[in-house]
Amino acid sequence: MALLEVEDVSKAFGSLKAVDGVSFKVEAGEIFGVAGPNGSGKSTLFNVITGIPFGPDRGRVKLGGVEIQGKSGNEIARLGLARTFQRETSFDGLTVFENALMGAGYGKPGRAESEVRERAAEALEFVGLTSVGFGRLAGELSVFDRKCLMLATAIAMEPRVLLLDEPASSLTKPEIETSIGLIRRTAERGITIVLIEHVLTFLMSLSQHLMVLNQGRVLAAGEPKTVIADERVVEAYLGTRRPAA
Repeated sequence: MALLEVEDVSKAFGSLKAVDGVSFKVEAGEIFGVAGPNGSGKSTLFNVITGIPFGPDRGRVKLGGVEIQGKSGNEIARLGLARTFQRETSFDGLTVFENALMGAGYGKPGRAESEVRERAAEALEFVGLTSVGFGRLAGELSVFDRKCLMLATAIAMEPRVLLLDEPASSLTKPEIETSIGLIRRTAERGITIVLIEHVLTFLMSLSQHLMVLNQGRVLAAGEPKTVIADERVVEAYLGTRRPAA
């Protein structure tokens, strides 16, 4: 049984079908890539999976065989599903350590304070934020460090599945390379990853399986090299088919 199963999920805003009958499965330990042109429904798909800020109009989402559509964001998170966002989201008025504490306490309520603090510190060390300083305000961090803080806060929750929404956006080439290594190491911790990225080369370097969305629907899915070679995918990204050989 797959760890995450999405079955015929749809979400519409008036006449616009942002997500239209999307289905896929993610196995435990996998890095599953989701690609697509701007406006293809990638982030909306994450929204309906996590219930933040809305769930699907129809369809089912299962985590470890348990249906989670219709549950609150809090319930879904505590069942083991976490996410990051396209923009660097943090509590800017709180310190780096306080942000990580929020994740550690939120993901596993009832933990002893000492364990919460230990989990938060370990997550920050894992993403390389010890040099920044745990007492620094989150709002003072660089874009890259804020993305690392988002990841640390999510890891501190100890999720089974982590959804990453465009982690490479606005980063320099060296920062992107660092992010690739960090995501690989996150998967090695036993966290299953679903990764949205507009940059195909980033996805190709990480994903075992790749799904491409276009206009809210699954355009192609499978082994990454095969998907990227699909003429429909080329047309969706470039607006034209390859010239005949």
